[in-house]
Amino acid sequence: MEIALNLKNDKLVGDFWGGLASMLVALPSAIAFGVTIYAAIGPEYAGLGALAGILGTTALGLVAPTLGGTNRLITAPCAPAAAVCSAFAIELVQNGVPATFIVLMLTALGLVCGIVQLLLGFLGVGGLIKYIPFPVVSGYLSGVGLIIIGSQIPKFMGVMDGTSWWRVLIAPDLWHWQTALIGAVTMAVMLGAPRVTRLVPAAILGLLGGLITYFAIAYAVDDSLLVMDGNPLIIGPLGGTASSMLEAITGRWHEIGELKLSQIGALLGTALTLGVLLSIDTLKTCVVLDTMTRSRHDSNRELIAQGSGNIASACVGGMPGAGQMGATLVNLTSGGQTRVSGVIEGVLSLITFLALGSFIAWIPVASLAAILIIVGVRMIDRHSLHLLDSPWTRFDFFVVLTVVGVALGYSLIAASGVGIVLAMLLFIREQLSSTVIRSKVDGGSRFSKRVRLPEEMELLEKEGQQTAILELQGSLFFGTKDQLYLALEQEVGTRKYLVLDMRRVQSVDVTAVHLLEQIRDSLIERDAFLIFSNLSQALPNGRRIGELFDQMALTTQSEHVKIFPELDDAVEWIEDQILGHDLEQEARIAPLELADIELLRDHKEETLIDLEACFERRSVAKGDKVYSFNDPGNELFLIRKGAVRITLPTGDGTPGHHALTYGRGDFFGGMAFLSQMTRFNDARAVEDTELFVLQREQFDRIREEHKRLACHLVEAVAKVLALRLRYSDKELMAMQD
Repeated sequence: MEIALNLKNDKLVGDFWGGLASMLVALPSAIAFGVTIYAAIGPEYAGLGALAGILGTTALGLVAPTLGGTNRLITAPCAPAAAVCSAFAIELVQNGVPATFIVLMLTALGLVCGIVQLLLGFLGVGGLIKYIPFPVVSGYLSGVGLIIIGSQIPKFMGVMDGTSWWRVLIAPDLWHWQTALIGAVTMAVMLGAPRVTRLVPAAILGLLGGLITYFAIAYAVDDSLLVMDGNPLIIGPLGGTASSMLEAITGRWHEIGELKLSQIGALLGTALTLGVLLSIDTLKTCVVLDTMTRSRHDSNRELIAQGSGNIASACVGGMPGAGQMGATLVNLTSGGQTRVSGVIEGVLSLITFLALGSFIAWIPVASLAAILIIVGVRMIDRHSLHLLDSPWTRFDFFVVLTVVGVALGYSLIAASGVGIVLAMLLFIREQLSSTVIRSKVDGGSRFSKRVRLPEEMELLEKEGQQTAILELQGSLFFGTKDQLYLALEQEVGTRKYLVLDMRRVQSVDVTAVHLLEQIRDSLIERDAFLIFSNLSQALPNGRRIGELFDQMALTTQSEHVKIFPELDDAVEWIEDQILGHDLEQEARIAPLELADIELLRDHKEETLIDLEACFERRSVAKGDKVYSFNDPGNELFLIRKGAVRITLPTGDGTPGHHALTYGRGDFFGGMAFLSQMTRFNDARAVEDTELFVLQREQFDRIREEHKRLACHLVEAVAKVLALRLRYSDKELMAMQD
């Protein structure tokens, strides 16, 4: 009991320090993100933006960890949210929308974004978002990083009138050396701080450096900077009291009724983009966290928690966010162990707002711009340049470049659409670059598990060119139709039996089915057969290939189309057709006598008379076992009539693996009989079976009384076993080729 309490206390202590450290990382960035979004409306809204960042950090920190299931994950406002929301605000400003209404639309955007994430979680889409191709995510995040850098360059240089970044760069006369110096000091301290200490987050030290520089300039050069009201170089008043916070939470909801359904509908595209992007950001962080902590997150539960957090953030006037990589890793390295650390981060953000609201108002905008420029630079995936090194990955780099270009030249919403299209192209390209034919052999190199007599095997080898066996794989769809047709076309004109094994096929579309219908019709014209195996397996999408083939009438309108559960069953049926076997007719044939058994056919009559006295006649009903695993190998079995299936036990209670089937005129049990070892398989009659059985004691008597006969018998058994191994070796070589 005491040990359990100590462990619990240790976790709480670790969670507190982890939550504190992650708050110190997340809060400055959140303030900067909020200022970026709301400053797009007008410089006077910078303070409201900082408040939105703080309230977002608080709401997300309190709600998302409470409902989520990922330990140590820190949810806070993030760069993708800042990029999408600021672009949305700029578009509304350009369209002449009133500032107060833009604030309301930003709240509605966060609300709808949270609802989108809730739906993604409830619909189980969380497991799919992780599979968006890396080039698309890389291009999107790089585009977001470049947009953030571009939006902060004017603020870094002190140009607050909405002038575009490229105009600022080519017009040095617009620059303000004070803000540039403040931003440069902030950036230098933030980049250099990790080399000196890691106890205090670099962003905090950078802000302190920028703040000190600001007041140094104010006291030494321009005392007008000491005035807060109307000062465009600082965040400005937040109203850091409980009553003003309540007013900020409830104020904008008095006007929420003015929003029309058409206006809400206009948000859906941006909200969907934002919801998916924040979900990707969160799940990417969860995957990294799983790797570092050897845990496993629940993607859909996490999306529901993130959506709930964003809804809560919107309700209190905060900005949206996601699971933050940087703050989460700081939490992990600072001792955070459970979800409580995330809640503590949210609580400490609220306390910081209430206690230091007046102090936060003096933070220079240039310092926040410097921090965001560094964040933006770190979001750019510079490693994607290595994709140019190989011709195999240059198209992937083109995808990255295209998504970045669309994000910069048009909008992030358009970039998301282009990214989805390019993701489809990447998938199609991957499918086209891989073959749908896994292997192809003819009937002379691939035999069934039904053991045949030597003369039958010779005939099957000779007539093997009648059969082509193709194992298909991957996706059979419009993109691989020509590849499949070229592979089958050369077989249709020469083969009587065309076998398609579908065991490794992942998907089939209507175009592929139509092609198979053409192949079927061509085979019917030649009185040939199209044979399928493994149609009953479930595809990754839950459908069964056989159901689609039946629906399209591919397998239901001709006797020249055959379906078998396993490839071996299909091959066995073809062998029976070539050998002219009729199972019903064989059932009526009388059992073989000893002289008719292939193994003993060359022996003299008097020898056979002596042998027959040593063999026991035994009948085994259909379904009964002849012997079981671990039985002594003291009997040799010759089949007079019927068939026996040999299976390898699995040990888990499931049906054993089918190894071989022996039929009329053959023998089995020779390996254990010669080695005098226990059985390593099971033997069961697949139909009513008649056997000759030679006991080991009887063989020992033959060896003593008729040594030559015993030697001939052993030699005959060994010769047949060697011949079987020869055919098995040939099959293995064909499969390897």
